[in-house]
Amino acid sequence: SNSDFDPQEMEEPLVTTSLTREDENEYSLRPKTLREYIGQEKAKGNLEVFIQAAKMRREPLDHVLLHGPPGLGKTTLSGIIANEMGVNVRITSGPAIEKAGDLAALLTNLNENDILFVDEIHRFNKGQQDYLLPFVEDGTLTLIGATTENPYFEVNGALLSRSRIFELKPLEKEDIKELIHRAVTDKERGMGTYRVKLDEDAADFLADTANGDARAALNAIELGVLTTGRSEDGLIHIDLAAAQEC
Repeated sequence: SNSDFDPQEMEEPLVTTSLTREDENEYSLRPKTLREYIGQEKAKGNLEVFIQAAKMRREPLDHVLLHGPPGLGKTTLSGIIANEMGVNVRITSGPAIEKAGDLAALLTNLNENDILFVDEIHRFNKGQQDYLLPFVEDGTLTLIGATTENPYFEVNGALLSRSRIFELKPLEKEDIKELIHRAVTDKERGMGTYRVKLDEDAADFLADTANGDARAALNAIELGVLTTGRSEDGLIHIDLAAAQEC
């Protein structure tokens, strides 16, 4: 239980170069390139043009705001953008930056051309957004903000005017099914080594109940694989009944 932990260790770090525990389940959503990223065809196409233009100009990327429902892999997408640009990404979130000095400390430790990914950027108060603005204006960093709220209402107008906004939509059922199949077959980033046989009606059920949320679908299939015993043939069979238990 958590009571065994030192409370200091439980504090959320201000900035991290790795993914949060919640994102750990997104193994099959964590591709390295836009081409591998499932779904979001419109946003992906626009991002590809945007990244190529910056590379041709040999300039850092303009700032980006990703907005859309939770569970679509915004953190993953920020990692892809950084990878495509050949720079480092530092990951933080609005709730992790509580004290006035936190943001200053974070910005001081960034290297030139680093991408700063701020999840839930709408949770930054006006003072925090104002403090970030000079760094955004002078190109010290590339900001990628993510928000589930309407950015036109929740994000500072000056930050908005300097950012490209990309809207992410809930995933189509077929995209979710592709993700689920990849999760159970990919030996490197997924659960391919578990030897899973996923019935089509089970995949349909999981894709339907995920309601466009990739993370929910991945969590459900992981739960199914980890809680279903092996059959006599040595495979883990995920049938409709098993899927309904997830």
